[in-house]
Amino acid sequence: MTHGKKLRDRIAGPGTTPLIGVYDMYSASIAAKHYDGMFVSGFGFAASYYGLPDIGFIAWPDMVAFVQRLRGAFPHHHLLVDIDDGYVDPEVACHVVEGLERIGASGVILEDQKRPRRCGHADGKQVLPLEEYLEKLHRVLETRRDLVVVARTDATDEHDILHRAERLAATDADVVLVDGVRSVEWIRRIREVVGGKPLLFNQIAGGKSPRLSLGELSDLGVDVAIYSTPCLFAAHEAMDAALTGLKAADGRLPRVDPESGVGVQASTSLLERNIARERLVPEGVGV
Repeated sequence: MTHGKKLRDRIAGPGTTPLIGVYDMYSASIAAKHYDGMFVSGFGFAASYYGLPDIGFIAWPDMVAFVQRLRGAFPHHHLLVDIDDGYVDPEVACHVVEGLERIGASGVILEDQKRPRRCGHADGKQVLPLEEYLEKLHRVLETRRDLVVVARTDATDEHDILHRAERLAATDADVVLVDGVRSVEWIRRIREVVGGKPLLFNQIAGGKSPRLSLGELSDLGVDVAIYSTPCLFAAHEAMDAALTGLKAADGRLPRVDPESGVGVQASTSLLERNIARERLVPEGVGV
């Protein structure tokens, strides 16, 4: 069974499928202990790999190389990849989709933003003319073999949101995402216009969308939830606190509890799993 088929079947199952945003191999190693699906977040990758905001700096060869490393270490996990606008050109978008499917990605998200792009929860977003985006989407759909394709709109005008969501749902895309949804009522309205097409909801700490549990999302008819930045923001907070403490202690490292703390042994043990994961059954995840 292909990775795309596995993810498609999981989405078709009961409840809301969670995919956890990862930004490097270490965050993915931790996420893999808890969940069976990962979202390769453009926000996180831009921050980690380039030290830049998510406004269009990602080069597609860098993203493809990262996904290749992820698939090698995590052969059983779902990997949904953010490819922004397909890196502008439809030919490039199709080339990237072919490459990602060849190395084992489970799916991609293709958005309708125009450059300069923005994070989906930022102000100032602009979208391509709908027919221009649909042409790019159709070419990507014709190129993929079994890869899951999520059609995403970043429209902000209320009429345009519903119109684009309905048009996206009428394509052969597997899932529809309206990013930056501001209320539960708008989730209901979008769910109504997309009909039976699977719906994806993007949660990001401090973003524009409401904070909802998987149970609440399932009750609203949401099929997939991506959590773009819990690993990135937790790492930011923890590193800042650790270095503040180190400075306050005049450079003396804190004592590590060998049973529950993270030191060289716990870190090495985590990473050793990635060497032989093909021969291991993941613990605590449904794969």
